[in-house]
Amino acid sequence: MQRIAFVVVPNFQVMSAAALAAFEFANLTAGEAIYDVSVLSETGGPIHSSLGMTMDTRPFDDASYDTVIVGGGNEIVKASPALIAFIRNSLTTSRRVAAICMGAFALADAGVLDGRRVTTHWLHARDMQARFPKIQMDEDKIFIIDGPVWTSAGATAGIDLALGMVEKDLGADVARSVAKKLVVSHRRAGGQSQHSALLEMDAKSDRIQNALVYARKNLRAPLSVEELAKAANLSPRQFSRAFHAETGQPPAKAVENLRVEAARLMMEQSRHPIDFIAIETGFADRERMRRAFLRAFGQPPQVIRRNARNDAAL
Repeated sequence: MQRIAFVVVPNFQVMSAAALAAFEFANLTAGEAIYDVSVLSETGGPIHSSLGMTMDTRPFDDASYDTVIVGGGNEIVKASPALIAFIRNSLTTSRRVAAICMGAFALADAGVLDGRRVTTHWLHARDMQARFPKIQMDEDKIFIIDGPVWTSAGATAGIDLALGMVEKDLGADVARSVAKKLVVSHRRAGGQSQHSALLEMDAKSDRIQNALVYARKNLRAPLSVEELAKAANLSPRQFSRAFHAETGQPPAKAVENLRVEAARLMMEQSRHPIDFIAIETGFADRERMRRAFLRAFGQPPQVIRRNARNDAAL
């Protein structure tokens, strides 16, 4: 049996505890107690969440845990000396140490993230990088595994992290079954972006919005800056400056993101050959599309398609 310690702090974020359901349903799927979950805190006893409800906990102890997961709150609070000591000890005694969302700040306070690739909620990622310059922040990932240390973005990303652990321990078939029982999509790849390009790029001005609409409708076209600027009725220089100011990214990167999402949907929802999808979404060839998928999702197109088909078969 694998013992899991889930660590909460005062005013912990309720959503972080949702990850524990993945281990519960893994036990149900396996038909035996694979995971034994304990909820710990520095003081033990009832700990209040950010929403006001409480969770009963045990105090830190010297027990041996296979996995230690630190949940976070809604605010950045320096980890206590006792929590730091527990995390540091866990790194030497446990197979893996993880943090969900803002829990990564506690791991950083303990120094276990120095030199490692990490992620956290996108709202606080840059603040974390500034506070802890020795870490390698990747603010756009769902979760990241660096050696024995796992970190995830916020909210539902903790479920992805937990499903990733289940997959590592019990295999992809069990993880997919657990995800289906939880009524969530099969876990997103750790390298997948926290954001959707189609949701993010809602420009403030009509001109930039017109360019985005044009791009979405004409993904097969080259979509040069000059072409998009013409759709926005601006000069290329004015367009590039305005586009970056309103969307936070250069036009070329935005176009790639739109193409990647369109291609992903076609990979998941159609049986078109990969070469056909690459041409239809403007990548010209499958190798360019493959590289773009790796940048955006951390997985090649074939894996995205295979996961979608496996989910549909369950």
